[in-house]
Amino acid sequence: MQGSIRKRGNTWSYSFDIGKVNGKRKRKEKGGFKTKKEAQTALREALNDYEYSGSVVNDKNLTFSDYLDYWFDQYVKINCKYKTQEYYKRTIKNHLKPALGNYKLKSLNPASLQQFINSKYIEGFSRSSLSHFSALISGSLKMAVHPYKFLKENPMQYVKIPSNPNVKSNSNKLKIISIEDFKKIINRFPFGSNFYIPLQIAFHTGLRGGEVCALQWSNIDLENKTLTVEHTQVDKGNGVYELGTPKTKSSYRTIVIGNTLIDVLKQHKLYQKENKLKYGEYYSNSDFICTKKNGTLVTINSFKYLSRVVNYELGINFSFHSLRHTHATMLLEGGANIKDIQHRLGHSKLSTTMDTYSHVTKTMQTSTVNILENIIAAK
Repeated sequence: MQGSIRKRGNTWSYSFDIGKVNGKRKRKEKGGFKTKKEAQTALREALNDYEYSGSVVNDKNLTFSDYLDYWFDQYVKINCKYKTQEYYKRTIKNHLKPALGNYKLKSLNPASLQQFINSKYIEGFSRSSLSHFSALISGSLKMAVHPYKFLKENPMQYVKIPSNPNVKSNSNKLKIISIEDFKKIINRFPFGSNFYIPLQIAFHTGLRGGEVCALQWSNIDLENKTLTVEHTQVDKGNGVYELGTPKTKSSYRTIVIGNTLIDVLKQHKLYQKENKLKYGEYYSNSDFICTKKNGTLVTINSFKYLSRVVNYELGINFSFHSLRHTHATMLLEGGANIKDIQHRLGHSKLSTTMDTYSHVTKTMQTSTVNILENIIAAK
């Protein structure tokens, strides 16, 4: 927006258009300035006040730290899920503010941001972590350009994530267990234990831990052998858990389940009814599938104990997420359609499934070569 100044008698005045009021064009005007320079300065201040009227932040010396607080309050808290909020909060506190917080927002440039990303790379952070850091900074600064209009352009657009071809991808480090290992785990946590049902569901479906814990009997169609994901369990802290929305739109899904899991679920449903009669008024009455004997919920936080037992007592390199990786790998090795696997896992992009699992095992690589050899031999 621009205004104009003019001399009226012995003094100067400024004016600028403020749009239509009650259907008529209106201009704001003020005079009485002794010099042209005074009128120009007053015009700039008036335009600034008008353009940022009602804005909480209107400080030319705004630091990146203060801006991140503003962005978090005005955008993240309103639009992002609880887990995302907590991740952003930790990243801002532990990484962004210590390294970049004292910079003036307007003084942030590609060089300083590239130096930050490079330093994290040197410290040994994974490419995935660097991508998350970069996305958070870029997303916040993009909004500083529009709609907040604190910056003219996003300096993060020029920053590149370092790439070292000699460093192996983290995807090679996925924790995948064998069927024999799974049987050992089930023997340690047999039917009737708190973890038997979550383990069976995750192994047979590839669901995320939060999705497993959020399942209710209304999500299971035993007759048509389907399972529907429409919630995830969210840890709010201090022992409070609630249902949240799945990770992405693609995470809302209905998948087919096999007879083995169907039989396990039927047995468990009967077991829950028996426990309900046994505990009577002390039974926590709910529709959730993953419950303890008294009907209280099995929580995602309790999987940490499960993982410790499996790792240190059974000697198996394991986390609950291993079951998701194992499920996908078994299907890929068995020749399942990659699009079907994508749907089962709830990945929004096929590339995510391919990048994560397509090179996981030597079995798949050997199978590819054998296909080629068979084609050549048939000619």
